[in-house]
Amino acid sequence: MSCTTVLVGKGASNDGTTMIARTDDGHFDVKKFIVKEPKDQPKKYKSVISHVEIELPDHPMRYTACPSVDPKDGIWAASGINASNVGMTATETISSNPRVLSADPLVEYKKAKSRREKDTIGGIGEEDIVTLVLPYIRSAREGVLRLASLLERYGTYESNGIAFNDENEVWWMETIGGHHWIAKKVPDDVVVMNPNQFGMDSFDLDDALTNQKAHMCSKDLKEFISDYHLDTNQNGVFNPRDIFGSHDDMDHIYNTPRAWFMGRYLCPFSHSWDGENAEFKPESDNLPWSLVPDRKVAVEDVKYLLSGHYQGTDFDPYKSHDTGKRGMYRSIGINRTGVTTICQIRSDVPDEIKGVEWLCFGSTTFSAFIPFYTNVPRLPRYVSKTGLDVSTADFFWGSRLIGTLADTCFSDCVQHIERYHEKTLTKGRRILLEYDKRMKETGDFSLAQKANEKLGKMAEEETAFTLNKVMAEASRNMKNGFKLSDN
Repeated sequence: MSCTTVLVGKGASNDGTTMIARTDDGHFDVKKFIVKEPKDQPKKYKSVISHVEIELPDHPMRYTACPSVDPKDGIWAASGINASNVGMTATETISSNPRVLSADPLVEYKKAKSRREKDTIGGIGEEDIVTLVLPYIRSAREGVLRLASLLERYGTYESNGIAFNDENEVWWMETIGGHHWIAKKVPDDVVVMNPNQFGMDSFDLDDALTNQKAHMCSKDLKEFISDYHLDTNQNGVFNPRDIFGSHDDMDHIYNTPRAWFMGRYLCPFSHSWDGENAEFKPESDNLPWSLVPDRKVAVEDVKYLLSGHYQGTDFDPYKSHDTGKRGMYRSIGINRTGVTTICQIRSDVPDEIKGVEWLCFGSTTFSAFIPFYTNVPRLPRYVSKTGLDVSTADFFWGSRLIGTLADTCFSDCVQHIERYHEKTLTKGRRILLEYDKRMKETGDFSLAQKANEKLGKMAEEETAFTLNKVMAEASRNMKNGFKLSDN
């Protein structure tokens, strides 16, 4: 499942928070946003796709999740924040290469061909990972270690990147083949941009195999690289992307342009991105995995990155005139996104309200991001009770309707979309500020539930208002329109 990930270290953010964010780009998956209580967490987990069965630890924590509404293909919890204020998003589908996949094959489910044979059970994957890990970890580092133990025991049937954050740290983990893995603490002063490729472009293997201060990996990774002649680096440089990732022609259409767009926004002055002599171009294979941004990054910046469609460039599919390059690259804000979240862990508030999850359903180019406190027993009906049928009563479907209609007449609707984003971000922040202050003063953290209801109501009202506007514009632009004066 293709996605785009953005990670923000606490020193790179405007308010000292850590952020992990990802677009969950499924196949128009219908999603909801819920709280999972410990009593509802299974004792034994069984995957629908791979059929693997896993005994789960006792004493799970409460956590938020964005599962699929239809459980036929599994849970697909996507992302969340638990009661210990640890965030997780899983997974970013990443690329690999035949050298790696032949040396450590993916663990795929295979149905028996006859009654005399047994099914071959597969490993774990995106369907499973949040449910298996998030309820049991109390730090971002613990998240890496728990998932690592599961990968080494059960394997995986796909190549994935997984992010964890707590109040102080952000960790990024990438799988290598069926059982191997690598993880790195994101430096505090950088923003990471990861678009469906094996991301890490530097790594301290010695630290990972000894002190593990900021790097971790499979215990046998050094031998694995040597035994299978995987190292393609020159002059003693260790670049994991070159060893474990890909540099395919398809990357230059599907992946690298997204990293270029994000880097261009984050560092417009310290690096050159446009023109014949640009330092980085949309199809460059050496685009950095992380950058120190030219200015501090806020939630609104992360939202802008994940809503990107190459605005301001000749590649924008909504360009009013044909540039010869219009729509040639895969946008970040894509039509089939189910859910996008920004898991933000704050440090200037009491523990009870450190976790805030910014929720967006549908195509990020058109949809709003609404913040919600995560340490609550339930979430508002508007986000948690999504049905499978189209309905204006759900935030998911309201968002999808706005995007579908506005896409058909972008130039006429863009002002309504921009106002929608501005109003929801402003009103959302205002409610957070109000209730942060009230809860700090009173110590009554149950007020977070009331704040969330207010946020849900605001989202419902603003979504309905914007849907009315874009419906009117789309109606005026219908191709069968005709007036007597047209004769």
